[in-house]
Amino acid sequence: MPMSDALGPLAGHGSGPGDLFQIFREGEAFTKSQLASITGLSRSTVSTRVDLLLSKGLLRSAGEAASSGGRPPARVELNPLARVVIGTDLGATHGSVALSSLDGAILATMRTDIRITDGPEPVLAWVVASAQKLLADEGFGVDSLAGVGVGVPGPVEHSTGRPTNPPIMPGWDGFDIAGYIQDTFDVPVLVDNDVNLLALGEKAMTWPDVDDLIFIKVSTGIGSGVISGGQLQRGAQGTAGDIGHVQVPYSRNSPRPPEDERDLEAIASGTAVARELRALRLDAKTSQDVVELVRSGDLHAISATRQAGREIGEVLATIVNLLNPSVVVVGGSIGSAGEHLLAGVREVVYYRSMPLATQHLSIVQSRAGDRAGVLGAAIMVIQRVLSAASVDAMCARDVALVSYG
Repeated sequence: MPMSDALGPLAGHGSGPGDLFQIFREGEAFTKSQLASITGLSRSTVSTRVDLLLSKGLLRSAGEAASSGGRPPARVELNPLARVVIGTDLGATHGSVALSSLDGAILATMRTDIRITDGPEPVLAWVVASAQKLLADEGFGVDSLAGVGVGVPGPVEHSTGRPTNPPIMPGWDGFDIAGYIQDTFDVPVLVDNDVNLLALGEKAMTWPDVDDLIFIKVSTGIGSGVISGGQLQRGAQGTAGDIGHVQVPYSRNSPRPPEDERDLEAIASGTAVARELRALRLDAKTSQDVVELVRSGDLHAISATRQAGREIGEVLATIVNLLNPSVVVVGGSIGSAGEHLLAGVREVVYYRSMPLATQHLSIVQSRAGDRAGVLGAAIMVIQRVLSAASVDAMCARDVALVSYG
């Protein structure tokens, strides 16, 4: 078979195997006749490219379609276990690693308490060891691994995947996370800010039909992930959504004096609320302490948390006017403290934003929970390794081996 017949756009024009493969990403099964009708390609071209994808294991048989007379046509579908990916979510005080199939189903997870301040090597050594154990426990060899995704609680330069001046990650600035992991796994390793991945995970698990969503993480720090037009927005350098370092506009209703010019993270994060409560002689050292005080009904903690929501709302109202999302999801440790933070956010956003922007806006608590971060990391990898270009390159290697080996 000539290489150009199998690769399509790699040697000319038209829809190649990678483009054809994208049709299967939603999980539906198709016959070759259906694919020819959908793509406008000839039956022989579709057959060649489907056979190539089957040989790579990316597609599998899905049984027979209903017959309209004669032999029932065979159907094919995505093979979600052709490869697996590792998704990792690193926070200030926790780490999660998950094994995922190519359709984003989480197969197994490991979670532990960590300190991101211990530095990159001990934390990433745990990530690598956990990934190895998950692969072994689930019966997958290292050659089954397609890629690794990592979320970290700080700014990441998207082009390199390296943290850049991360305020709560001492020792991580400029560290080659991908290179460290690739010393063990010779696969693509993608790194991003944890809130971006939380946005991807929350959308996939809870809001799959929503194209415009903002995820706000309120924990030790504050950040946001922005999905607009169905795509995660990272900006030119990867800092899109960094609302924690936006100065909070002064409001007549704020207890802060007008000259108190601080950014959002310094006023409304879990760390900031805990500091405020300690000034009132309450035992609050961490974000989790704040959550426990709120859940116990402490009026000072409830009041401080609601005011933190108002301060977040002052910044978020501008974002709602600018981007017009359908859904704002509030997560993180403080975000899980109940309705008090949300009440403060809603109070200000609905008051300060344009009526048309809030007409159908939902401001809700995160529903995806602990799995959102690792799922988002896995989705980031899946989007890369199953892209049309990546699948074409995978097929090109095999065809080249057959043609010239």
